[in-house]
Amino acid sequence: MGLVERPRYLAWLNDWREKPVVKVVTGVRRCGKSTLFAMYIDSLLKSGVKPEQIISINLEDLACENLLDYRELYAYLKSRLFVGGYTYIFIDEIQQCKGFEKAVDSLFIKENIDLHITGSNAFLLSGELATLLSGRYVQVEMLPLSFAEYREFRGGDTNTLFRDYMRFGAFPAVAALRDNERLVRSYLDGVYNSILVKDIARRENIAGVTILEGIVRFLISNVGSPVSVKKIADALNSAGRAVSVNTVDKYIRSLCAAYVFYKADRYDIRGKTMLKTQSKYYAVDSGFRELLLSGASADIGHVLENVVYLELLRRGGKVRIGKIAEKEVDFVSQTAEGLTYYQVSATILDETTRRRELSALESIADNHPKLLLTLDEFPRTANYDGIRQLNIIDWLSADKL
Repeated sequence: MGLVERPRYLAWLNDWREKPVVKVVTGVRRCGKSTLFAMYIDSLLKSGVKPEQIISINLEDLACENLLDYRELYAYLKSRLFVGGYTYIFIDEIQQCKGFEKAVDSLFIKENIDLHITGSNAFLLSGELATLLSGRYVQVEMLPLSFAEYREFRGGDTNTLFRDYMRFGAFPAVAALRDNERLVRSYLDGVYNSILVKDIARRENIAGVTILEGIVRFLISNVGSPVSVKKIADALNSAGRAVSVNTVDKYIRSLCAAYVFYKADRYDIRGKTMLKTQSKYYAVDSGFRELLLSGASADIGHVLENVVYLELLRRGGKVRIGKIAEKEVDFVSQTAEGLTYYQVSATILDETTRRRELSALESIADNHPKLLLTLDEFPRTANYDGIRQLNIIDWLSADKL
C-alpha cells in the first residue's frame, strides 16, 4: 500500500523542528501517526541529517518489550545519543511504558535532543507528564484523512469518491484498500476491536465489553442529535443491560479519551456562555457507522454534520453547537482568525427547509462569517443577505473557504 501524504501535519513538525519543546502527536489508533513519523524522518534524511542522529522505536513492537520499563527506555536512548549535533528521537505509543513521564522529562533537560512522541489516548497528557512538562510541550491531535487528502490519494470521480468517503471512512489504510469492501470491513473491525480492548477495556479494567459496545452503538446511531448520559443509561437499561449513570459517564469519557468520539458542547451565542446540557457526540470516522449499523437507515444530514465537524477540527477550530433563542446553529468554530457560523443540510431546494436553515443564521446580529453547506449542485454557491451557501464537496476540497 502506498503512503498517503499528510501535508498539514508534516508542516507542523517542520515548524517545531529543533524548538525546545516535546512534540506530542495524539489521535485515534491507525490514523497515521507512525507513518507521519516515517515520512518526517525521510524528510530529515533528505535535508542532510545523518541516519545515526535518528532513533525511532515503537513500544507496541515485541522487539521493544525490554523498553517498557522507563529506566530501560531512558538508558537505551541515552546510550545512543549523537555527539556533535542533534539527536532526533521518535517514540510511538509511549503510554505502553509505565512511568514513561520520568524518561521523557529526563531526556527533555538534555541539550540537542529533538523529542517526538505519539499516543492513542488523551490521558497521555492528563497526568504526571503534563505536570512535569508544563509549558514545555506542544500537541497536535491527528485525525483520519481529510477529503482533500483522500481525493488526492485515490483519484477519480469526485462525487463517487465522496460517497465512498462518507460510507467507508477515511483511515489511511481504508483509502489504500480502495474498493475492496470485504477487506475494508475486516480492517475496520480490527481497528475497532483493538481500540475497545487495548485502549479502553484494558485501561478501565473492564471484564466484558457488552455495555461499552452498547454505548458505542447508541452514540453512533445518534450522531448529530443531542444526548445525555441519563438518556443512554435509560436506553441500555430498557434493553436489559443493567448499568448506572456513573458507569455510562465513565465509559463515554474513555471513548472520547481514545478519540473514538468527540464531544461538542452547546454555546449560547447571545449570552456568550457555555451550556451544560444536551451535548452532541461525533464519531472520529464514518466507517465505524457502516461497520456497526450496516443496512440501517441514516439521516444523511447528520452524517454530513459529522464530516463537517471533523474538518473544522482539522482546520484548527474549537467547535461548539450554537444556540440562539430557540434556534440551533450547527457549529460555531473559533479559530485564530475569529468566529465562523455553519449550518449543514443535505439540500435546501425545498423552500421550507431553506427558510429553516437560514433563519438561525439570520438571528445572529454580529458580523462574523456565516456559511450554509449543502450537497446542492444548482446552485453550488449563493448569497442570502451575507450568508454564503457553498457546496460541501467544494468546501471540503479547498484548504479554506
